[in-house]
Amino acid sequence: MDNGYVNARIKGMYSRLLDKKALSNLILKPDISSLITALEETPYREDLERALVGKPGLYGIEEALRQNLIRTIKKISEFLQGEKSERYILIFSSRWDVHNLKTILRGKRIKVPTMQIRENLVPSGEFDESLLSELLKQSDIKSVIDLLATWEVAYATPLIQAFPEYNAHGDLFILENALDHYYYEQALSLVNGKSTEERKIREIIGTEIDLINIKSLLMMFRDHVDLQDAEPMLLDGGKIFDRKILQLLLELGSAESLVEYMDETPYRFLSDLRTTEEDTLKISAYQHLLDEYLIRQAVRLYRGDPFSVTVVIGYLWAKYTEVMNLRIIARCKNALISPEDMEAEMVYV
Repeated sequence: MDNGYVNARIKGMYSRLLDKKALSNLILKPDISSLITALEETPYREDLERALVGKPGLYGIEEALRQNLIRTIKKISEFLQGEKSERYILIFSSRWDVHNLKTILRGKRIKVPTMQIRENLVPSGEFDESLLSELLKQSDIKSVIDLLATWEVAYATPLIQAFPEYNAHGDLFILENALDHYYYEQALSLVNGKSTEERKIREIIGTEIDLINIKSLLMMFRDHVDLQDAEPMLLDGGKIFDRKILQLLLELGSAESLVEYMDETPYRFLSDLRTTEEDTLKISAYQHLLDEYLIRQAVRLYRGDPFSVTVVIGYLWAKYTEVMNLRIIARCKNALISPEDMEAEMVYV
């Protein structure tokens, strides 16, 4: 299919995203009921009508947002089915496979009811609703991994390799980190060419890896993780930080020193929140800034070459951000959090 046609469709979809003014108006709604009424005047109306039949209030909103995102990703995948650029979209949709597997593993770890786990799944990658349902039927983490191996799903390999260490220490981060290592290795392998499109997508993936590593370092310093245990948890493939620099960052030993080091990198914006490693509230603020930076860099792809598939990827990031913003509004509204505090959690693109 002609990229020009696809991108024209994407531009139409982009024009229907909610702008900052619309989101700010939603923040000011006094309660969940009025928020639902306002959302019924947006492109989410049909999803809301269906979801609210079986789920009231907050749960209905979250289900509508989930289904809307699933439909959006599916529609775009259909646009590009069979095209060379389909593999670039696979990078975005596959991140939901990782999200879904982590969500299921976390749920099994702490014995969360199946329905509650299901509500947080987004079947937009390799796993459709039926496959996710089978995984949810498994009794524990080992059974989930065994089923993935039986299906010969690629994600089974890193989980099988990491399982003995997880079994010895009981730290779920070991399995989650194994999934991250696998996902980013595969993502980078799909964009190892010399075209402008692949270079731009590779830069975004590399930036995301850098930011994940910064977040990991901040938490490791806060929790006083031993250097020997921390080093394998960091991801390769970053845009700025190679393995040698990551080792240097680990040896800094504190969040304060890490943030100071960032002054000489594109991530110097972290210096706006200088603090000590013991201040967990500020660690959270650092994480928000890092997420905001990644989203804005990714959405910038939409404004690039109008005939490039990067327009599609930029749109997908913008759509994902809108859904996350609406989830924040709904959850905060349900918890009676003030509009001022709600506003601080938003990311506007």
